Amino acid sequence: MIKTRFTDIFGVDHPIVCGGMTAVGKAELIAAVAEAGALGFLTALTQPTPEALAAEIGRVRDLTDKPFGVNLTILPTVDPVPYDEYRDAIIEGGVSIVETAGANPEPHMPAFKAAGVKVVHKAVAIRHALKAERVGVDAISIDGFECAGHPGDDDVPGLVLINAAARSLSIPIVASGGFANGAGLVAALALGADAINMGTRFVATTEAPVHENVKQQIVANDERSTILVFREFRNTARVARNAVSEEIAAISARPGATFADVAHLASGERGRREVLAEGNMDGGMWWAGQAQGLIDEVRSCREVVGSIVAEAEALIGERMPKLLA
Repeated sequence: MIKTRFTDIFGVDHPIVCGGMTAVGKAELIAAVAEAGALGFLTALTQPTPEALAAEIGRVRDLTDKPFGVNLTILPTVDPVPYDEYRDAIIEGGVSIVETAGANPEPHMPAFKAAGVKVVHKAVAIRHALKAERVGVDAISIDGFECAGHPGDDDVPGLVLINAAARSLSIPIVASGGFANGAGLVAALALGADAINMGTRFVATTEAPVHENVKQQIVANDERSTILVFREFRNTARVARNAVSEEIAAISARPGATFADVAHLASGERGRREVLAEGNMDGGMWWAGQAQGLIDEVRSCREVVGSIVAEAEALIGERMPKLLA
């Protein structure tokens, strides 16, 4: 068994994380991740109200007694989000681990700390990670250029970013972006990380609450099957390459284009309905990272975690020692 600062502090068996994923981080997936000995995060804003989040936390507790967390992504929105109420639902639900992302988590830290909640903050740059460390988070999830979602605009891949984070921070580091197997876990540990975060790999599991077509598309895709969108609007996002994301990229590249020109194509509701729920793979924009190139089959969460740990242990215990003269 591989033990790190992360497994010790967060009370999980394996240094593997399933970070928050909109419309995917639901009870059935997160409980399965927990039962496999890893740490999964429910996605708070997938639930339409704080009351619905409380009910979803209850659903996880009905399925597992192992540690799990909740992701709270704090972003500017057209319609105000009652972040304080979602935060309170997390605390009142007895959740002891939170993953924050987006804006600075500092306004929420006093409430989380008073309740004994440990905070993992997602960052895409060392400067942001250092700020989060100063405000008292317990760990940093550092997102490299390979990740699905928003990798920032600096284009620093994990091979550099993870080690730079390890050299700069004193708290545990979760390496995120491009991870799907045991070799990646060993590489992350060698670079100074204490755990790895996977999103795309956990979408291609039997327990993920998405259409089977999505899972099979991830298996069929390779490392080139993503595209960067919204860069022109200083909100770079990595998504799966399909007809809709390619159209978004083409429209965005036109002189004078604004987000309003692609909003109908980039609608989260459209992606969730057409792609994740109905399996129309060109029906909307959907999120996936370059780790697609490392995913060969749909497996259960237990099989995914078990195979990653077994491969990592074999590399550390068998192959690596033989490299020493």
